[in-house]
Amino acid sequence: MSADTLSDLLRAVRLRGAFFFYVEGAEPWVVETSRSSELIPVIMPGVEHLMEFHGIASGSCWAAIVGDEPIRLNEGDVVFFPQGDPHIMSSAPGMRAEILDGGLHFTPRPPQLPYCLRPGQDTSTARLDGGGREQTTVVCGFLGCDAKPFNPLLASMPRVLRVPGVAAEGKSWIANFLRSVVEESSRKRPGGEAVLERMSEMLFVEVLRHYVDGLPPDHRGWLAGMRDAAVGRALALMHEKPADPWTLERLGEEAAMSRSVLAERFVHFIGQPPMQYLAQWRMQLAAGRLRDTDAKVVDVAFDVGYDNEAAFARAFKRAVGESPGAWRRAHRGIQKGHPAPALAN
Repeated sequence: MSADTLSDLLRAVRLRGAFFFYVEGAEPWVVETSRSSELIPVIMPGVEHLMEFHGIASGSCWAAIVGDEPIRLNEGDVVFFPQGDPHIMSSAPGMRAEILDGGLHFTPRPPQLPYCLRPGQDTSTARLDGGGREQTTVVCGFLGCDAKPFNPLLASMPRVLRVPGVAAEGKSWIANFLRSVVEESSRKRPGGEAVLERMSEMLFVEVLRHYVDGLPPDHRGWLAGMRDAAVGRALALMHEKPADPWTLERLGEEAAMSRSVLAERFVHFIGQPPMQYLAQWRMQLAAGRLRDTDAKVVDVAFDVGYDNEAAFARAFKRAVGESPGAWRRAHRGIQKGHPAPALAN
């Protein structure tokens, strides 16, 4: 495994893009989306957590979690809703959709994704032509990931994560990236869905980088811990060699810090002791091996640092509430679909 801890985590929790679609709106317009957990059966059946994001390819608009203050978005800006909150995108602040379709999906599914919604399009699922002169193009997409047995990234992200399109040194690459998404969406070339799915994953990583770079020194959470020299070193070691017989003393030696200070710093940032983190990380890796391979349970146990199958099985059941065999039967072979969501007006 790589010493790139963030990449390790994203692989282990199976971060994957669903698709892009984009909306061209003429003001006044409003789009309201329900909690992402309600969209999972339509967007990515079988995933445990779904995040929605929007990038402003041209024009400007407003974004808000339902009940919260709206945020102004300009060309090149990207906004993520990592916790899956219901939210609103609109041409002006304070707008709400009159009707929110409980089905939240196109029926039937569009023959090819990504799907483009344009003003005046003949569809009952969106009416985004308000007749005004101000035009906005919003690129929308989804990312799915595992929430269980262990995903420390989710808890470390805010409810709204906004990255501005204009950095101190000028335009960031995100604005050009969004225009590339629109172009790829419009051309509908073979392999377009796969390309756009990977692009959504790239965008998420870049947004996380911007977010981490801007965190204040006293910020806590997994992302802040990854940035700390000692805690980040300990995380990297446990991610790189999860099956090693790690102890707090050995981690402290590797991180050039006393075990007591390391333990204190680790709890400060991550919210739990290093050995507890390691046990949960091993369970996440084991769950992936059980789901994705035909490896025997005893081999999975050895791969994640357990000396025998019985001890592993007990630990796994404590962590996930099921035996390794039951977990495997319940989670293997779930098909991932990519239908498109409905937009309420």
